[in-house]
Formats: sequence, C-alpha cells, structure tokens
Amino acid sequence: MGKVVVVGGGVIGLSTAWELRRRGADVLVLDARTAGFAASAVNAGWVSPAMAGPVPAPGLVKTSMKWMLNPESPLYIKPRLNPGFLSWLYRFWRSCNEKAYEAGLEATTILGKETMEIMDRWQTEGVEFEMHDFGLLYAYRDIVAMEADLHAFQKVTPYGYAQPTPLYGADLQAFEPVLSASLAGGYHVKEERTVQPVTLVQGLIAALEHAGVEIRNGAPVVDIEVSNGRAIAVRTPAARIEADHVLIAAGAWTAHFGKMVGAKLPIEAGKGYGLDFKPAPVKPQRSIYLHDERIAITPFNDGLRLAGTMELSGISDAIMPRRVAAIEKGGKKYLNGFAQDARPQQTWVGMRPMAPDGLPVLGMVPGVSNVSVASGHAMLGVTLAAVTSVQMAELITTGATPDVLKPFSPARFRGFF
Repeated sequence: MGKVVVVGGGVIGLSTAWELRRRGADVLVLDARTAGFAASAVNAGWVSPAMAGPVPAPGLVKTSMKWMLNPESPLYIKPRLNPGFLSWLYRFWRSCNEKAYEAGLEATTILGKETMEIMDRWQTEGVEFEMHDFGLLYAYRDIVAMEADLHAFQKVTPYGYAQPTPLYGADLQAFEPVLSASLAGGYHVKEERTVQPVTLVQGLIAALEHAGVEIRNGAPVVDIEVSNGRAIAVRTPAARIEADHVLIAAGAWTAHFGKMVGAKLPIEAGKGYGLDFKPAPVKPQRSIYLHDERIAITPFNDGLRLAGTMELSGISDAIMPRRVAAIEKGGKKYLNGFAQDARPQQTWVGMRPMAPDGLPVLGMVPGVSNVSVASGHAMLGVTLAAVTSVQMAELITTGATPDVLKPFSPARFRGFF
C-alpha cells in the first residue's frame, strides 16, 4: 500500500493510523505539538452515538442570538469582521433547519453504529484505556424540553437503542442520588459509554509505537508538495517525507492544510472547556448531562470532570474565566454535596473542529488523487473516532469510498467562498 503520512496526532489521526497499520500500511504520524493533546484529551470522554445530531439544529438561530454575546452562555460567538468566518457563520445558521438536521442525524447515527464493537476490539488487540459502560443520564429542569427530547429519541431506536423510561422528580434522585431535587426529570440511555480520553490517546500511542509506527512530535507540516494532481511529499522544518498517501486529520487546523493542496475545507475552531477535580468532590454513579446548562459531568477513576461550552473565537488557547466560572457554578448548583469552596486542580481548553453544517468531513480531497481528510467531528471526536478510523482505512487502502462516508464528502464545500 506504500507510505501513509497522517497529518495530526489527535484521536482521529491516531485511531486511523492504528487501523491502517492493522491493514499492513507503513504509517508515519506528524504532530506540530504533542500527539494526543488538545481537544482529544480535553473532552467529556463520552462515547454517545445517540447524541450524534449536528450542532446546527432547528431553533438554534433564535437561541444563539440570545446567547452569542453573553460570555457565560453555552454558546459564545466572538464578533469578527473576517469574510471567511462570516461566510462560515452564514452557512451554519442556514443549516439550522429540520431537513438538514434530520439528514445529518441519520447519517451520523448510521456511521456510529459499530462504535462499541470496534472499541471492544481495540482493547482485545492491546490498546489499553479506561472505559465504563454505566450509560449516560440526561437531567432537566424543564420537563417540556425533556419530553420533547424523549419523543425525538425514537429516531435513533432503529440503530440498537431502547427507548428510555422517563424519570420524574424523586424517581430521578433515587436513580442518581447526587442530583439536586431542583431537577425535574431525566432519562438514562444505558447503551452509551464513557472513556477517560487521556488514557485513550495514550493507549493508542503506546499500541502504535509497539506496532512499529513512528510518531513525530514537534513536527509541524509546512508544505504538502503536489505534482500532476498527486501529493508526492510532506515537508516539515526538519525533513522532506515522500508519501504515497496523505491523510489530513488536523482537527481545528484542517483548513490550513487544505489550502496547501488547493482544497476548501471550511473548518472553524469551537473551543470547549474542561475542569478536573481530583479527588472527586462528589461521586456520580454515571455520566450526567445537565441539559439546560449544557454541562457534561463525567466520573473517572481518579476524579471528576466538568466540561462544556461552545466558543467560536478562532484558534486560541486563551481561557475566559467567566466561562470557566459558569461551568463550575452549574456543577455545584445541581450536584448534592459539591462544596462551594472546591476548586479544579486543572482547567483545560480544546479546539473542536467545526464544519458549518455540523457534520464530519470524511473522504478524498477534490482535485488531489491521494489526499484524504478526516476532521470536523465537532463534539463527537471520541464518539466517532473508532468508526471513522475503520471507514477511512478502508478508503485509503482500497481506493473505494464506503457508502457510509458519502454524506460527509469534502466535495460538498466546492464554491463555498
């Protein structure tokens, strides 16, 4: 199959490198900083195909107009007079309709169908990481919103999910005693899982290195050489690396590398925050989604993580204290026994890669016969990493695009801006 150079050492790049190596490919992973870092480690760790709907959703335009300028809201958009970003934002808002959302939900749910089986296989193959099967509990202050979401959940039951039973009032607290009585209801999706994302990327790195895959940290790609419609080499400051195939899996930085090969890949950074408390100040029995606050609560073996927000402010590691405080406040408000003076030992930020229609960008790059892209997973990077890796490895090693990838083709952005 020849040499595959993977640009980007996040969870998507690492998992695809693993699947390529299983198929006998010679793989090299390049990362500008440190593989396994950034958004791949700074997330809630949920493996939740049932939450696979695109971020742009019906009604979000009205809600986002209220949220967008409030730095404490779940969605914050930093005003920028940048033509590319304004074009992206316009298409994002145009995607907030029922037809686009339903089509996106169906495509991503179908894509994610084999997620759990693949992750189980990884563990049997020697990829070591922390994983729990205690499901995901959705908790609401607003009963009307809960019942609407429960009704909508019927759309994913054909893909192996049981319709959850609603839990009202005291039944919710009995099911998860750590939750405040101020929450009116919820439901438990037992099929979902949780991984500790740092252990997942570290486990993939260890398994890849054991299998003979080279991972170069501190190796930023400065050019992808293209000749006669083919990529022939990748350049870093230290080396020129000949390649038979190049996979761009660079997360929020994907658009930059797309330009190197003449491709329009309009991916923006959607910053999220993670707050780690060690040891855990409270101990939920399972992962919890505080719907009204859009806050994720995840118990790990060594502590508790609160995560949330979507901040469209460009690529920046800057931390907005008010956004951190809003997440912390929400966790303390709705988790019994969470001491008000408890402080996170570490606060993280990660840039999620966001396409304007909210869907992953998976497939061959138009105009270049041996360059592919796997990015744009938004908040579903950990959820869809396993299935993305299998399908992209199939594409790269056979040259044929699996049907399940066709809704995510990079070609959909031709003429974008």
